[in-house]
Amino acid sequence: MPPPAGVKSPALWGTRDRLVEMFGLAAVSIETEPRNFNFRYRSAEHWLDVFKTYYGPMLKAFAALDEPKQNGLRNDLHALIARMNKANDGTMVVPSEYLEVVITKR
Repeated sequence: MPPPAGVKSPALWGTRDRLVEMFGLAAVSIETEPRNFNFRYRSAEHWLDVFKTYYGPMLKAFAALDEPKQNGLRNDLHALIARMNKANDGTMVVPSEYLEVVITKR
């Protein structure tokens, strides 16, 4: 789902350029470090249930679609998880990278 009109995507917060744009004038320093995180869930379906219930962008994406398109999105997400899943016991372990940011204010 796109962000509301006039609002830049929060996904851009994960880029140094956007952080400098937002905080550069007020910052003494902006330190960034790529980090890794493993999403661990009982199953791919468990992950989807959690994210559809509690993660706003996912909740809104499903709410904006009719049932056939919801099924298509669900199938696409399951295919993505199957491709990325490192577990082989029916659970889900999907590695992900995030950007750790420490901003020191002036």
